[in-house]
Amino acid sequence: MRKVFVSGCYDIIHAGHIQFFREARALGDFLTVCFASADVLWLHKQRKSSLPDEHKRALLAGLRVIDEVVVGEGTEEGIDFREHFLRIRPQVLAVTEDDKYAPLKKALCAEVGAEYVVLPKTPPEFPPISTSEIVRYIRAPQAAPLRVDFGGGWLDVPQFARVGTYIVNCAISPTVSLRDWSYERNAGLGGSGAWALLNGKNGVTAELDLGVGWQDPAVIAETGLCVWYSGAVPKLELKHNADFLRRRMALFWTGTPHDTPGNVHNPRNFDAVERAGKLARDAVWASDLEGLAAAVRESYAMQLDEGMAPLPGDPTGTLALPTNSPESVLSWKYCGGGFGGYAVYLCANGEVRDELCKAEGWRAVEPYVLSGV
Repeated sequence: MRKVFVSGCYDIIHAGHIQFFREARALGDFLTVCFASADVLWLHKQRKSSLPDEHKRALLAGLRVIDEVVVGEGTEEGIDFREHFLRIRPQVLAVTEDDKYAPLKKALCAEVGAEYVVLPKTPPEFPPISTSEIVRYIRAPQAAPLRVDFGGGWLDVPQFARVGTYIVNCAISPTVSLRDWSYERNAGLGGSGAWALLNGKNGVTAELDLGVGWQDPAVIAETGLCVWYSGAVPKLELKHNADFLRRRMALFWTGTPHDTPGNVHNPRNFDAVERAGKLARDAVWASDLEGLAAAVRESYAMQLDEGMAPLPGDPTGTLALPTNSPESVLSWKYCGGGFGGYAVYLCANGEVRDELCKAEGWRAVEPYVLSGV
């Protein structure tokens, strides 16, 4: 009988493990699987086991492809299974291509004349996933806010960062979930950052990988009305409860999706971006709606200079505001990279905001704030 031995943490069993067990079992007639005990897992990874050892043993033993299950309790990192290996004396020790303990395992194989076999990567039966990814997915929130930005956008893109400048944005509700997404897609509200968070991903890394900035996942995870320092990574200066924005914000859907990555390298007035960010930052510190509206107007003027179409309420455009008190609509701008998506409007009072949102294409949003303020 040709005996095959494999070892690992197997802390959360997933389809990739099953595929590995099948491929290892095909190397012989009898498969022994050793998993690291809870004490060993804590010793070497400082991580609590997902299941008590007896439960994990029963789970593995219930798999048809496995013939025997043992528990590794040795304290030598990488080969906690030494005692079992020397007792069983298998003909094969099977490992994956990313085995970090090859020298130790090859030396152990030499003691019993076993073959050290590296299983080549084969096309996965399912998309690969790691234990860490599973844990992040389990811990991911069930719902997440989106966001609107007021000033300093683009200064969160590492290549455009400026020392001493600011980005100001606010998490908003209604929230979204993997099953309920009531907003338009590609809308300039940080949807990709929320999607990453809901799927247990690192939202900041995901956005930077797209070649854009980190402001969306940063405020979506933080919540509240936030002032951030410009830079390569998020650094929070202030989180405000945004009480002065309640019943003051409306969104207008322009009817056209937008593409932030596609607009990264447009000619852009970064001095104006910086001014808008500073105005918005000072307004947040003072809880000043008028000051924030001034920052939004500065941002919108820059967007017009980039070639974006006038929004409803702009005297140079053709679209009027759906309200009898247009003077009470203080300011507006495209969200995110602009050129489509939603635009955010700031209103002097809740009555005008609610009147706007009775019209088609408009919707009310509120600040979304969790703990920490």
